[in-house]
Amino acid sequence: MNYRNWIACVATLLVSGIVVSGCSKSTPSPSDGNTATVDDMPESNLVGAIKIDGSSTVQPISDAVREEFIKLHPQVDVTVSGNGTGNGFKAFYDKGADISDASRPIKPGEFEKCQANGVSFIELPVAYDGLTIAVNPENDWVKELTVEQLTKMFVGEDAAKKWSDVDPSWPDQPIKIFAPGTGSGTYDYFHEVLAKANKQELREDMTLNENDNILVQGVAGNKYSVGFFGVAYYTANKDRLRAVPIVNPKDDVAYEPTVENISSNKYAPFSRPLFIYVNSESLNRAEVQVFVEFYIENVSDLCEAANSVRLPQSMIDQAQANLDAREEGTHFVTADGESREGSFAELFVSENLVK
Repeated sequence: MNYRNWIACVATLLVSGIVVSGCSKSTPSPSDGNTATVDDMPESNLVGAIKIDGSSTVQPISDAVREEFIKLHPQVDVTVSGNGTGNGFKAFYDKGADISDASRPIKPGEFEKCQANGVSFIELPVAYDGLTIAVNPENDWVKELTVEQLTKMFVGEDAAKKWSDVDPSWPDQPIKIFAPGTGSGTYDYFHEVLAKANKQELREDMTLNENDNILVQGVAGNKYSVGFFGVAYYTANKDRLRAVPIVNPKDDVAYEPTVENISSNKYAPFSRPLFIYVNSESLNRAEVQVFVEFYIENVSDLCEAANSVRLPQSMIDQAQANLDAREEGTHFVTADGESREGSFAELFVSENLVK
């Protein structure tokens, strides 16, 4: 039973004074003596606490969901932190967070830590993002960028120091780079696209920060700067930044990070899915179950309000089905502990699920 049907069922029963256990799909146990179960407590009296940590890219979505959720359930304390995907997974496998926001799939090492610590989870895609390469609005020389040019700018010890090192017609001025911290899923994704295949690392002289707003300020404050972050932060600061169109390696056409281009994957290779990972034990608590149901039921609308891109309804339906069935594990790590290769649509299928 989905969240809206559950609310309607409970409301009807409360009005009529009838209590029927079948209104809930399960009977979560309370997190403490004061926490209501889904069966016996109306939504306005639901209490408890939910801790969410992880991606700063997913954080605006979770914040938007939290804001709407606590209007219905004001006695549930939902905290959302954006300490980066890697840091969020650490809190998650250390049992310090109920939900991990992630701008990339779980890594094999993180999955192994979850298994070692007895943390089972459900992997739920919630939105698309377009990792955006942004420059200062005064930058009038970069019209578009290829993957090869980005590699020259961002990868290795011999990366371009000046704009003219990338293209001789560009200014003979130092490139100032602002990038997410190494604990960020955005950093990991950028590294995977540009450097991992050649077993290289991103350049070490970038200005790193886990706070995307600080990255925005850095790019906005320097004519010769460039940075990368989730599209939501670009969209919220369009008056201070310019997004650089990226040349799709498959058709050699440059695409901007628009909703249409991200959802159609034309904005390749920087279109990517966003996830929440839910601790299965936490999901047995009423407040967590109701929150996650609400999240999946409403994320398509709320993610757009947070400047992210909605998933196809078929993907949301699959996420809901996995949640309903408590399908634990990840689709992105093999049984041998290796990362799977392929597109999101190719990998997020039931036969790839590993517990």
